[in-house]
Amino acid sequence: MAIDKTVLLSNDVETTSIWFNDLRDETGLKVWKEGMPILLDIYRKFNIKSTFFYTAYIAKLYPETVRMILADGHEVGSHGKSHTKENGFDIMPFDKQKRHLEYSKNTLEDISGQEVISFRSPAIRVSSLTARALIETGFRIDSSIASQRFDFFLSFGGMRKLNFLKTPRLPYRTKVNDIFSKGNSELIELPMSATLLPFIGSTMRIMPGITSIQQRLLHLESLMTSKPAVFVIHPNELIDETNEPRTIKRRSSNQIAYLLSDVIRAKLKSKNLGNSAVPLYEKLIQYYVDKGYVSHTMKSYADKLIAEGRV
Repeated sequence: MAIDKTVLLSNDVETTSIWFNDLRDETGLKVWKEGMPILLDIYRKFNIKSTFFYTAYIAKLYPETVRMILADGHEVGSHGKSHTKENGFDIMPFDKQKRHLEYSKNTLEDISGQEVISFRSPAIRVSSLTARALIETGFRIDSSIASQRFDFFLSFGGMRKLNFLKTPRLPYRTKVNDIFSKGNSELIELPMSATLLPFIGSTMRIMPGITSIQQRLLHLESLMTSKPAVFVIHPNELIDETNEPRTIKRRSSNQIAYLLSDVIRAKLKSKNLGNSAVPLYEKLIQYYVDKGYVSHTMKSYADKLIAEGRV
């Protein structure tokens, strides 16, 4: 079988302020006016096709953040209704998951005029119920699973993410009643890349040297298995709010959870924000260009897998 060198550069678009560790409409405005143009310019420079996962909240607040990607051939995907911790898909009951998915899908389709079939859950929090909820609301692709990722102590829903340690690394059809397992449902899972550490913008900014090593390891895996490299970045990583006095919002009443998931996490994630992140991301993309990788949207890659009988 020919080696398939594919990179899926994906983007989660929301109103999260990394600097304040909180959701802010003001940050959403900067994402629209500053972060998104920078990101789109990078993709034009390297001729990248990508999927942007939007919360319905930012889409309704600033609909131009959705429309501005269409001319470049990028895909609109859903990132749920909102990014509040209370609306995590790992804790919402089935009917509420469906309502959130329907609302998000309808909102994004009304704004974009584009069918929305790809989903990534906020904070990659899912439950076994999520696969059926996605299927019943018309989604066909998910990218919420981070196979063999282990940074749970710094994120919400950490213990529930232990399921990531046993999930398949290659793209797979999920079970109807278990998004973490391979089955024969209509839902195709395109797992995010990880090597215990997540392959994401935060890691790239905090530990660029480690991410460079990680990227080479994932390249070797692609050569051996044709696994796509799936990277995640946020346009809010390309904006700078550090000129504003900082107060880190407390999101947990548990002292240990507050220390790990709020204070330490927020301080780590503020490294190399704004303009400093741009050359790091361009270097990461240049690696794939030099190695002859082809970029895809989630939808175009899933279509390719189906056409080749690989899922």
